[in-house]
Amino acid sequence: MNAQVGPARTSPERPLRIALLAYRGDPYCGGQGVYVRHLSRELTRLGHEVEVISGPPYAVVDEGVKLTTLPSLDLYREPDPFRLPRLREYRDWIDVLEVGGMLTAGFPEPLTFSLRAWRHLAARRGEFDVVHDNQTLGYGQLALPRLGFPLVTTIHHPITVDRALEIGEATTLRRKATLHRWYGFTTMQKRVSARLTEVVTVSGSSKAEIVDHLGVSPSRVTVVPVGADTDRFAPDPSVAKVPGRIVTTASADVPLKGLIHLVEALAKLRAEHDRLELVVVGRPKGDGPVLRAIERLGLGSTIRFVSELTDDELVDLIRSAEIACVPSLYEGFSLPAAEAMACGTALVASTGGAIPEVAGPDGVTCLAVPPGDPEALRAALGRLLDDPELRARLAEAGRARVLERFTWRNTAVRTVERYRAALAAGPIAPSTAGAGRRGLTERASDVLLGRSPFGRVSAGGPVTGGAAPHRPPASSAPPAVGSGNS
Repeated sequence: MNAQVGPARTSPERPLRIALLAYRGDPYCGGQGVYVRHLSRELTRLGHEVEVISGPPYAVVDEGVKLTTLPSLDLYREPDPFRLPRLREYRDWIDVLEVGGMLTAGFPEPLTFSLRAWRHLAARRGEFDVVHDNQTLGYGQLALPRLGFPLVTTIHHPITVDRALEIGEATTLRRKATLHRWYGFTTMQKRVSARLTEVVTVSGSSKAEIVDHLGVSPSRVTVVPVGADTDRFAPDPSVAKVPGRIVTTASADVPLKGLIHLVEALAKLRAEHDRLELVVVGRPKGDGPVLRAIERLGLGSTIRFVSELTDDELVDLIRSAEIACVPSLYEGFSLPAAEAMACGTALVASTGGAIPEVAGPDGVTCLAVPPGDPEALRAALGRLLDDPELRARLAEAGRARVLERFTWRNTAVRTVERYRAALAAGPIAPSTAGAGRRGLTERASDVLLGRSPFGRVSAGGPVTGGAAPHRPPASSAPPAVGSGNS
């Protein structure tokens, strides 16, 4: 029986009990993990009770936030990605589904996490006022309202954008076919998205893409910008600027991030500036085009990569740079832009996707360049390196913009408004609009109605066990999905 929704549940003053779902929650894997960590912290500071329910690699949470882990088989973990589990590792039919997805060159994690989350929450009816899914978009989410849970879903941007860019950059038919299969889960995400009733996204650009790519009604999508931790990401005059240092973030080495265009710009810029260093926060693909370009252009001593920095190390790195650069072809928001501006570091940013919504007007709070244009990047970077007064002016205006528009507290307050709207509406069953044809994968959701292809399945209780954090390795796997910065 569904939980009842009454006046007490919708009181605007009453603290809420929130389940925040993250199928890959580790902030070192990208912007979605950062979103989960900071949103959960700020919701707790507002007085709400937050429990993050995460698949591997697991979320990092702050004091006061409860973390519950839902282990998977973690088939893409280091050092043995694409491994075949031993028979004793199989616990249930969801594990079988996970292996089957991998063996058919797909990416099963959004589906299998959604089913594990459904099973977990089915055993905990009445413990939460609202469930907030962070872009899992698996069939399991569609059953949560039937369990009595009002559902709010964040979609940072449609992964179909990543899919189109990746396939467009592929140079062989085999690679294109592999990517088509890997991104097959986007069909599920489109079907699920079109049936959701309360969607939150991070920018106006993302909202337009969600409506266009995923078929979600505009009236069901609310823009709630994310923010920077402006207490931590703040200027510090005691940290010296390193002459010629440029910092950029590439949480995934994929064409979407535009890193290769920045590398090409740096090769041109080096002829004009003797003291030049690019620090990339992220890991490159061992056999990818970025490392090949660095070798071809002789930039090995000019560019270095760093990863798994602590928050304090990341902040000090940004502070030490004369310029921060966001060269992405597309972003649904751009946390790196907001964090650099909050630190008081001058910004060069592309106009891809929602980046202008964050970075602001060209020449006022940043220098803006067209996406995918190495020459424009070279010119903007060179102009800033040569003009310390312009750097200082952009840095001051950039921080003021972030303080006014992009803080995690504002994000939390506006997200709670959507929770209360979902509570007032009650646990509405998802619409069947946009459901489309049923594929073999979608039929896995039959278990939610007790019609499993593996026999009748009970919701059961929480899954136990552990798994090591991982991103699929660049050398053998298609790119990790949904790990880019918001």
